[in-house]
Amino acid sequence: MTIFTPYQLNNTITLANRIIMAPLTRCFADNNLVPTQLIADYYARRADVGLIVSEATIIDPLGQGYPNTPGIYTKKQIKGWKEVTDAVHKKGGKIFCQLWHCGRVAHSCYTQEQPLSASATSWHGKVPRTENLEYETSRELTTKEVKRLIKKYIKAAKNAIKAGFDGVEIHGANGYLVDQFLRQETNKRTDKFGGSKKKRAKFALEIVNGISHAIGSQKTAIRLSPQAYVHLEYTKGDEKTYQYLLKKLNKEKIAYVHLGAFSDHYTFDYLNKGKASEFIRKHYKGNFITCGGYNAKTASRAINEKKADLVAIGRPLIANPDYIQKIKNNQDLVEYDMSMLVKLI
Repeated sequence: MTIFTPYQLNNTITLANRIIMAPLTRCFADNNLVPTQLIADYYARRADVGLIVSEATIIDPLGQGYPNTPGIYTKKQIKGWKEVTDAVHKKGGKIFCQLWHCGRVAHSCYTQEQPLSASATSWHGKVPRTENLEYETSRELTTKEVKRLIKKYIKAAKNAIKAGFDGVEIHGANGYLVDQFLRQETNKRTDKFGGSKKKRAKFALEIVNGISHAIGSQKTAIRLSPQAYVHLEYTKGDEKTYQYLLKKLNKEKIAYVHLGAFSDHYTFDYLNKGKASEFIRKHYKGNFITCGGYNAKTASRAINEKKADLVAIGRPLIANPDYIQKIKNNQDLVEYDMSMLVKLI
């Protein structure tokens, strides 16, 4: 199968195979948001995938939107992640840290402060994994605060390298902070970070550029969801911002762009009536990881048809730590169910 062939990501990183472990929020850090030995064991058991992308890892205390999600901004957190990366590397694996700020879908129950975002807006509904808490209205970041946040992303990337990660993936998908800057619904700014497609893309591009200079472009990646499928709504013209962003990313020569999607089966009128993966593939010429409901056969087909270079697998890897060996040996997979989210396998 094509998915088992090695893949040279760039001059410094070669992956053992084409299967990527998708970032999977598990909420198993301790109360100081430090990864535990259980988490180290969890990732080590999956180290035979081509690349592990860690669960979303917050860059700043004000970015927290879920309980017990790990951070990468304190010495204890860096030390905890070092135990994780050491465990993965001892098994011959590679691991990137996904850098995360929830923006307007953070919550004061975790941060003790009003959520921050590109503009003062709110998402509707209940906050996951809480007792019926509602999302709150965000406070618009000042221009100075935006610049400070960019520096915090860069600092978090440096911390990730200190912690032994092979690189970082900027979480620019799923309606979180970077995505909020890219969208007209959530970005109503009139300064240099809003008001046009170029200005809406500026936050993401300055983070990418800053991290690339700090740790190297070959260790820098980003996850995007141009299909606007969660935590926000599509506004006509958003796709043009993404076209512009992807065009600029082509010049950055980063490690990869990763689709953020629970399912890549859907098509979208505003993405030329195509899939989100097709949209990214059309506008981005570098390494591309697709994601969303793939299995071994459909992953191999996507790679053979040059629809993607690599394929991320999520829930099946929660249920099957030995996913790679089972696929190679044609063994039945354990079916994922929701109860697995509350235990580490």
